[in-house]
This record gives sequence, C-alpha cells and structure tokens, in this order.
Amino acid sequence: MMRNSSSLLRQARSLNLSSSGIRRNLRPTIFQSCPACRHISSTPRAQAQPADNPDFMSIVDNPPNLVRSGKRHGPGLIILALIPITAFALGTWQVQRLDWKSKLIAKFEDRLVRDPLPLPQQIDPSAIHDFDYRRIYATGIFRHDQEMLIGPRMHDGTDGYLVITPLERKGKGATVLVNRGWISKKLKRQDKRPDGLPSGVVTVEGLLREPWKKNMFTPENRPEKGEFYFPDVMQMAELTGSQAVWVEETMESDLLRSWDREAKGIPIGRPAEVNLRNNHSQYIFTWYCLAAATSVMLWMVVKKPPQDIARRVRQNKEWS
Repeated sequence: MMRNSSSLLRQARSLNLSSSGIRRNLRPTIFQSCPACRHISSTPRAQAQPADNPDFMSIVDNPPNLVRSGKRHGPGLIILALIPITAFALGTWQVQRLDWKSKLIAKFEDRLVRDPLPLPQQIDPSAIHDFDYRRIYATGIFRHDQEMLIGPRMHDGTDGYLVITPLERKGKGATVLVNRGWISKKLKRQDKRPDGLPSGVVTVEGLLREPWKKNMFTPENRPEKGEFYFPDVMQMAELTGSQAVWVEETMESDLLRSWDREAKGIPIGRPAEVNLRNNHSQYIFTWYCLAAATSVMLWMVVKKPPQDIARRVRQNKEWS
C-alpha cells in the first residue's frame, strides 16, 4: 500500500510541472498572435502623474508671494513723510524772503544817505511808497492842543508814550502829522513837561514813512477817550484836519542827550537808520535742519528690520 501511494504522488507532481510549463510556453505565443492584446502588460503600471500633463504648472514655475501678515506702518508714516517736505518748502520760501528783505533794506539805506528834501505843501498819499525812509524837512508850528499819545510803548525798559503832534504849515491843508518821539509815562501831562512844548516856528527833520498797518492783536483806538494804541494815520488825520502824511522826527543817537531829554519831558526821536528786522537767515537754518533731521528719522523708520511681525506665504496664484 505504501508503495502504491508514493507512486501516485510522483505522478501527480509530474503532471503539475508539465502543465505549468505548458502555460509558460503558451502565454507569449498568445499575446504575440493577438494584436488587440499587445498593449496589455503582464506587470501592473504606475498611475498617471500631474507632471505628464503639458498644461501643468508647478510651484517652481509660479512661485508664491512672501508677505507680512498685518500692517507694519500706519498713518503716522505719512505724517512723518510730510514733515521734511513741508520744512524744506518753508526753508526755500525763507531763502526768497531773505533776498527780498535784503534788497528792501539796501533800497532804504540808499535813500538815507541822500540829502534831505523839503516836504511839499500838498502830498499825494499814493506816492509816499516811493519815498519811504526818505529824509525830509518841514517848517511850521506845532499844534500842542491837538497832541495825541500812543501807548503804552517801552523804551530801555521804561513805560511811556509816543507823542504825535500836527505840524501846521503855511498854506491851506498843508498840516502833517509828526511823530516827535518817546516820553516817559510819568510825564504824560503837558504841565509836567513845559520844555517839551516848543512854541513858535520850528523846523523838523525826519523820515517820511508809509502809514502803519494794524495787527490783529492790537486793540482799536478810542479817540473819544484820548486813547490811541497804534498810529492809525487816516483816523488821526481826520481828527486833526491834517494830510494823511506821517513824518518821524530824527535825532543823533546820544545816550547822555537822551537821558537829559527824558528827564525834561522832551520827546526822544528815533535815529536816522533802517530798523527793519532781518532774521530770515536763522529761519532758513532752522527749517533746513528740521528737514534734514526728519528725513533721517523717516529713513530709520522705513529701513528698520521687522520685529515681532509674523510672516506667511500668501498663495494668491493658482497652481495645477
């Protein structure tokens, strides 16, 4: 029995080996003989990749934008940028003002060195502009009864007033207003300064000046109370029946003489010089320095490396 079983097993094995060999030999023959089956592979192929598509676009072809999340600068940066621009513009404007003021002072100083002219009887107010700071002289009688005091005005730290007296000249309507100078407040009343009230015919030498312009901080004059805060030439001319002509009496600059006149109540006249302030060089330096400093500050703010600002990739481009 054992021998029969062993022989049967050997026969079965031989049959299996022969059948598998037949299958191996038949498979290539079948695929080669069938044209419709040639595309079928005996091994499984990988799935199709996106890169096989000719329209495929990768992250290399279309890189993302690296942006900061949140705002780095706000409206303050705009304000900071406007400061140097404005300061530079103001500095340039002051350069033009310096040129204008220098030429104006030179023109007035040229008029001062000329010989004084006799003041005409009738003067066209519109022509005074062309003779501003021109030295003149006029002869007449002071009308002390129409005297006006403008104040308060300071002189060397002492409070006082400017004495404005009409000078009555020969001829109808030839009276002009004369700014005789400064007196101390304690000598405001005329009875306390008899030496300062010359009588008879006098000759006044001074500067022909344009009418003053009132600023917004000066109060209005109250002529009904005898209070004048600024020289309103037109108003004073109407009150006294004078021409709207303003003459500033001049005197040599002498300290001892000024003290003597102050003690006697004689008005202290102004020196014959141009007293226009010219501080535009300082303004130019200030504005240009401010423009430079704020420009450096703006550059430092813009170029400052970001701190505590998160970064992220904004995928604002489409990828396949």
